[in-house]
Amino acid sequence: MAKHRSSSLEGMANATIAVAERASIADTKGSINLRIEAGTRQLIDDAAAVLGKTRTEFMIETARRQAIDVLLEQRLFVVDSKRYDAFVHALDNPPAPGPKLRSLLRRVPVWRK
Repeated sequence: MAKHRSSSLEGMANATIAVAERASIADTKGSINLRIEAGTRQLIDDAAAVLGKTRTEFMIETARRQAIDVLLEQRLFVVDSKRYDAFVHALDNPPAPGPKLRSLLRRVPVWRK
């Protein structure tokens, strides 16, 4: 089990690094044009000012952080040791197919009819 955890943690760390470094792979710059309501623009400007950043810096940093979080949520989940062991056990020992699954697997797919 420890070996599985170690390799899983290494994989998660590598995924985190890959996501974080993705932007530095290409140094070319582009632009994104947004149409937003005046109130939303003011809110962004106020938040950026509080942090001492420009609107562009604030929006890029915020969008980048959110993008990384979204991608990591698709790849990474954290559980305690007991739940991890139960999860690995469930993966290693799937339940036997029940009657509904057997029936589904016997059906001819629509695209083959």
